[in-house]
Amino acid sequence: MLYITNVVDILLLFGIPIALGVFLVRKYDLEGRWWWIGAVVYVLSQIILLPLQNYLINPYLNALSLSGTLPSIIVLILGGASLGVLAGVCEELIRYAAFRWWARDARSIASGLLLGIGSSGAASIILAFLVIYNFINMVIFRNVDLTTIAPADQVQSLQSQITAFWSTPWYYTFRESIGQLFMLVIEICLTLMVMQTFVRRQWYWVPLAIVFHALIEASRVITLNLSNQNLMNSVLGVFAIFSCIIIFALHRLRTSTSLPSGVPGKTSAADINGG
Repeated sequence: MLYITNVVDILLLFGIPIALGVFLVRKYDLEGRWWWIGAVVYVLSQIILLPLQNYLINPYLNALSLSGTLPSIIVLILGGASLGVLAGVCEELIRYAAFRWWARDARSIASGLLLGIGSSGAASIILAFLVIYNFINMVIFRNVDLTTIAPADQVQSLQSQITAFWSTPWYYTFRESIGQLFMLVIEICLTLMVMQTFVRRQWYWVPLAIVFHALIEASRVITLNLSNQNLMNSVLGVFAIFSCIIIFALHRLRTSTSLPSGVPGKTSAADINGG
């Protein structure tokens, strides 16, 4: 059963963002490049974020933890907050640059959806490759004598990982795809928030997106370290609900200001397709 569910999980990680992107492009005649711009936003943010995390935040947190001057929970909170702020600044500023220079014609709700799906899609596809790599290793090493391929001091740890993987309930294998589904909604919300800077010409939407992103990332890091991936997904689900509320509020406000005169309660085609 775990063979089947792991394969389905991988297919969902690949398929959901790609299928949604294709659907939006065909449904609303959108520019497919907006999906790719969204994907580039995520990739660039990670290229900048990961070195800063590894060479700036992690050494400081390790030194702080080893010093014993603060309780471990405080160090974890500081680490989550630091990583959250850094992730928010990196991704949202790059997203702002994308709207400013690369996607200057993306100003509608539909185009914002496509850009957000692209960002989430890049994260989901990268995660899918990591899941594939881990799954293949677990299949290969399941019936192998680890003493012949691993150092003696690592055999017990590796065996524990393999046993835990194959003892996992089948429905736990969908944790990655469920988490990415929540992140898809969140990424769409963040994209639409940054887009308001250009649609409404109000500067504060970028700082709001950074704060929201930082809060999400900090919560994810803290809950994952304190508990497990199930609780982390529950927290992401709560943020996804708030993101849905923000998305619908922005859509409702956008359509209410884009109505043709004399036709109350209907959305103009320009708002759906071209803003």
